[in-house]
Amino acid sequence: MAAVQRLLRAAASSSSSVAAGRRRMATSLAPEQTPAAAPAFPFAGAERRRRPAHERNVQWVFLGCPGVGKGTYASRLSRLLGVPHIATGDLVRDELASTGPDAVQLKEIVNQGKLVSDEIIINLLSKRLKKGEEKGESGFILDGFPRTVNQAEILDGVTDIDMVVNLKLREDIIVQKCLGRRICSQCGKNFNLACIDVKAENGLPPIYMSPLLPPNNCMSKLLTRDDDTEEVVRNRLRIYNKMSQPVEDFYQKQGKVLEFDLPGGIPESWPKLLDVLNLEDQQEMKLAAA
Repeated sequence: MAAVQRLLRAAASSSSSVAAGRRRMATSLAPEQTPAAAPAFPFAGAERRRRPAHERNVQWVFLGCPGVGKGTYASRLSRLLGVPHIATGDLVRDELASTGPDAVQLKEIVNQGKLVSDEIIINLLSKRLKKGEEKGESGFILDGFPRTVNQAEILDGVTDIDMVVNLKLREDIIVQKCLGRRICSQCGKNFNLACIDVKAENGLPPIYMSPLLPPNNCMSKLLTRDDDTEEVVRNRLRIYNKMSQPVEDFYQKQGKVLEFDLPGGIPESWPKLLDVLNLEDQQEMKLAAA
């Protein structure tokens, strides 16, 4: 819990304070100060010791611009590997649906297509990590965090990231995807009405993504997210692209980035992603053999 509190303190500090904080954390992790017991969750146990990879589940980060499909693939891998999928986008939406003090400020930020500040994101993430600690979670897949070098440095100070999966997709296709998103006001499930069929041109491969259509009983209850307008989507992509490169560079220097260009929708992309990760989906294999 003390490490979670450090996340909040670090978010409000300047970059020099973050660097100093990381030096203090490194001192607190010295071997002579390490108790024998391993923590239940790496963030909560940063003051004691970090768990080596062979003693815990994966600790991955998913990067990619808004609408690329981070949540889709991170959640699938979460189920496959048995680790929690922690999506900052979901944390923000949960807070928006609440009556908490940050809900009004968040609504204004999201509707304008702006990115949520480090301080707010880290506060929401800290709450989620505290719950995970209490449940004894080990390992995680982070989706949508970190978005800035400041966030990456804070994260690096308290846990070890094994790999960063950076999903790539053409901007014009992402815009089509975002404009096709719908949510059912009754069941809460997400759908997508866009049928994307882009022909090969200018050396770029063709891409096909079939729509994810709702059942008939949901069709009349579909809602469009307030921030899914072309102006907001393109502004969000512009801001992300400007901010993402330093984060990618941060992890590239550590040799942890796996670049993955999505070749199409889930049927085309999922098997290829598993292949580059050297994983097998036994359920998918059973369905294919049936």
